[in-house]
Amino acid sequence: MLYNWQHKEWPDFTFNLTSIQDELFEFTHRMGQVYGLANSLGKQSKDDSLVDILITEAIKTSEIEGEFFSREDVMSSIKKNLGFTVNPKQIVDLRVIGISDLLISVRNDYSQSLSQKMLFDWHKLLMKGSNRIKVGKWRTGPDPMQVVSGAIGREVVHFEALPSNQLPKEMKTFIQWFNASAPKSSDIKNAPIRAAIAHLYFESIHPFEDGNGRIGRALADKALSQGTGKASLISLSHTLNANKKEYYQALKQAQQTLDLTEWLHYFINVLLEAEQESIYNTEHILQKAKFFDRFGTALNSRQKRVISKMFDAGYTGFEGGMSAKKYMTIAKTTKPTATRDLQQLVSHGALIPTGGGRSTHYDLNLDN
Repeated sequence: MLYNWQHKEWPDFTFNLTSIQDELFEFTHRMGQVYGLANSLGKQSKDDSLVDILITEAIKTSEIEGEFFSREDVMSSIKKNLGFTVNPKQIVDLRVIGISDLLISVRNDYSQSLSQKMLFDWHKLLMKGSNRIKVGKWRTGPDPMQVVSGAIGREVVHFEALPSNQLPKEMKTFIQWFNASAPKSSDIKNAPIRAAIAHLYFESIHPFEDGNGRIGRALADKALSQGTGKASLISLSHTLNANKKEYYQALKQAQQTLDLTEWLHYFINVLLEAEQESIYNTEHILQKAKFFDRFGTALNSRQKRVISKMFDAGYTGFEGGMSAKKYMTIAKTTKPTATRDLQQLVSHGALIPTGGGRSTHYDLNLDN
């Protein structure tokens, strides 16, 4: 079996778009919906939407690599970076700060040409505090860079990247390709094609000792933003992480050939799912704005904190609904106060009760 970089035609990828014309049309249609909904948001809601997208991407791109972070820590780091927090929480985990800084840098500078310095700077941000690898440099040494799984002694090699002595030349070629393929104006229909190729191309080179997956997904995001002419409003990693096994399998198959037709089909469908997720999330944020317009003046500070927590759970809803016990924990209050606050919320029509007695739980009233 040959890996893609071992073919003599490397890196001259080929593909046939005939079978994915419908998906490309749907991508363009949904992207219009995504930006249309975003434009309908007020300033506070736009800020909430941006923070939510960045939090989701930071958490999920890290989870793909086996790193799990507190949503509260990621939120605090991102809000601090964006200047949305007056007294930000002190974040101890440098990895949280690193991934947050990387995503915001990619977002802010998406229109800039790619360079070796930019990739090195991204790597330094991502690997902040890491002492075990070379940071901000291409990998070196004679040992092969392999993607493996399985127990020690029974490892399965899924992919082996090209040797480190070829990296300077290969990365120069990659950077030249990325910049030469960038559209001079928005080109939404071709944006997912370029993003898919950029991600696979970069992952096949695997230029860093660690962090290649996260930076490769950031490159796909940069390519999408350049294609649409606007900073991305979707979380690619959320969808990839939901079907991680399928993601790795698709990568493995694509790295054995220079024909990317199947890879493009897979990747564009992932983008379609990510767009739909963004549509649902933006509609949820619109519902939040309407909810507080309707009930906000009637709520005390404890009730606002709890309602905000319920909305933070996303469009799928607050798991298990709100209970008096959960209310006490979130609002940091007593049971009598929690019971009284919940009863007031029901009387206002803000919450809908279900069940009875100790099993009573409450859901947001999102009608109108």
